[in-house]
Order: sequence, then C-alpha cells, then structure tokens
Amino acid sequence: MAAVPVSDKSQLPISCDSHVVEAPEVFAGLVERFGNEAPRIASVGDEVDAMVIPARGGRVLGAIKAGIASTRIGRAADLRRRPGHKPAPENFAGPELRELCRRGYAGLSEGFLNGAARAADQEVDGVAAEVLYPSYFFPIFGLENLDLLTNCFRNYNDWIAGYSKASNGRLIALALIPLHDPERGAAELERILKMGFRGACIPCTAPEERPYRDPAYEPIWAMAEEAGLPLSMHIGTDATQRRPQSSQGTRPRIDLIAGYASAAISIQRTLTELICQGVAHRHPNLKFVVAEFNAGWIANWLERLDQGYFRARSAAVNYLNLRPSEYWARQFLATFEDDRAAVLVRELVGVGNLMWGSDYPHLDSTFPCSRQVLDEIMRDVPTPERYAITRGNVARLYGLAQ
Repeated sequence: MAAVPVSDKSQLPISCDSHVVEAPEVFAGLVERFGNEAPRIASVGDEVDAMVIPARGGRVLGAIKAGIASTRIGRAADLRRRPGHKPAPENFAGPELRELCRRGYAGLSEGFLNGAARAADQEVDGVAAEVLYPSYFFPIFGLENLDLLTNCFRNYNDWIAGYSKASNGRLIALALIPLHDPERGAAELERILKMGFRGACIPCTAPEERPYRDPAYEPIWAMAEEAGLPLSMHIGTDATQRRPQSSQGTRPRIDLIAGYASAAISIQRTLTELICQGVAHRHPNLKFVVAEFNAGWIANWLERLDQGYFRARSAAVNYLNLRPSEYWARQFLATFEDDRAAVLVRELVGVGNLMWGSDYPHLDSTFPCSRQVLDEIMRDVPTPERYAITRGNVARLYGLAQ
C-alpha cells in the first residue's frame, strides 16, 4: 500500500497511543534470576514468539496477534470497515492467519525490531509520529514479586530508550514506573528522567493496599510535576490482576464482552481518587493521561462526578477549591481511536483534553485507514479543533514540534 499523500506534513496527526511488540532482549537475564516466575519469549502451540510466564500459566498471545494490524498492509484488499470505524477484527481461525501466526516475529513488519524502520508504517498510515506504550508488559503490571517487576520495568525502559532513539524523533517512548512500591517507583522515575524520557506509565489502578491518596506517593507526584512529566494510565495496566474464584475454588468463565464494554469503570475509580482525594489539587501542574479507555463516556461521567461531590462532600478532602470537572479540565487528557461520541461531546470533555491515537499495531487499531477514519468522524469539526485533537494537544503535552 502506498504512503498517504499530504500537502503539508506539519498537519499530519500524531498518534498519542501506539504500541511496541517487545523484542526478546527485553527479557534478557530474568529467567536466570527468577526462574519460572520470569516472563520470557517462547512458543506454545500455534502461539509463536509469545510472552510466557510458566508459573502463571493461562492464555498467551503470540507476536502476530500482538501486532496484527501491521500485517494488514499485505492484506489491504481483505479489510472490512464500517464508515467512521476501524477495520473489523481479524478472523484468526482462517488458514491465512493461522499460517501467518506460525511465523512469529518474522511475520511482523521490520519496524517492530528496528525503530528506524517504523517510519515506513507511519508513512502508510499518514502519521507523523507515535507515542509508545507496551504490549506484552500489560500483565507484568500485576506481578506480585516486586523484585521481578522492578527488574522487568528497568529492562523495558532501557530497551525502549534505544528503540525510540533510532527513529529520528518519530517515536516517543514512555517509561514504566513500578508504583507498587513507592520507594522503588521514585528511584526508577529519577533514573528515567536522567535518560530523557518525556512521559511515563503508572498502573491504571493502584495496589489494593495503597490507594493513590496515600502520602507515600507524594515524592513521585512532586518529582513528575517538577519535571513536567505526564503520567499515563493505560487500559490493562492494573496493579492487581487476580482472576475471581467461585465458591468451589474454580475460576469462573470471564464474560469478555461485558469486560470490554465496561472497561471504563476501573479508571473512573482511579480518576475520582486522584481528583477528590486531593492529588490533583496538591500538584496543579501535574498532567495525567487516560489511555485507550475512549472518551465519549467522560462527558456524562464528569456531570455525575460533580453531582456526587455536591451530594457527599465529606467523602472528599476538605480543601478542594474547584469542582471535580474543573480539575479534569486543568490536568487530565483522554485518548480515543474511532470514538465519534467523543467528537460529538468534545465541548463537554474539553477540546484541549482529547487526543487521538491509532492503537497501532493492536487488533483495535485504525491502521492502515487512520486518515480516512479521522475524516469521517471529524467531518463537521472546525480545522483548529481537529488539529488540536489530532496533533496540537499531544505535541504540547510532550514538548514536540508543532
């Protein structure tokens, strides 16, 4: 597929939410230190080059499924897409994709192992740059062994720093911060700031035993605020990831549809904590990013958050001097992909609080149709507002060229 022609590259969108497929070297040295608890790249059945944690078991995802959107370049004629929507999910039961899955990393585009080569995929999609989140590392956020988790995050941060540096400024890496232990988190935050990172990821839900209102996090909030470092909370990065057990001790079947449709519930609780328990008030220059939860729901949620605060002010700290929705407007941003609802309620959520992301190369990605999707969902949006949502806001947040 040819690159998308554009007359002015300074108007190209910047994806605020894209992903890597972590290379095998990210896991170097972990097996030797932590044995079967350590994640590693291995093949399980048809899942080739998957991240596996032997001590955990459970479902694994091979490299092709983790980076499936990158394979759409060679299958463009087979893409099915409703107007204003991302391509339909792939059918992995078909013979073509089953065979492709057996190729593992070799079936992905070159840009996943070489940051310098990722520009080719960006050109196809008409994207100027990408902010990078992990893929395989989502479940690692829920590891209970804090020594292992901290070493995993350090490995990842070292690897992605080099990977993104090779891109000539077109890949913006976000570091992973182990807030599960605030002292370790502060140490890693200090380290990655010296490495030049422009943003970092924290768990989208705090550890059960230490919510984000806890004073132990104050040095982290203060350090990030002073450095102007935005903190992202991406879907799937819960600090506690235990599957529920039935009364018989067996694991009940998980309703994947309900889980997908109601994903915003977890981040709503985190946001309420950060706002109503004073974190945003105490650190007025600290920015938070709500990543890949989409954003159309936020308009109604902010109205209910304000009303909940007025109904039960005693449940919040007693020194807030703004409405919860005003703290949102000042310090929080949310990402979306093909969320027409978010576009329609942008005045309520805040034009300056919305950022578009392609989610490349995941199953939910708009790739390789991102520009078409944006044209469709923003067909009635004034040019300055479209620019803000697709480029200006993310460029300002991370200090990128506009």
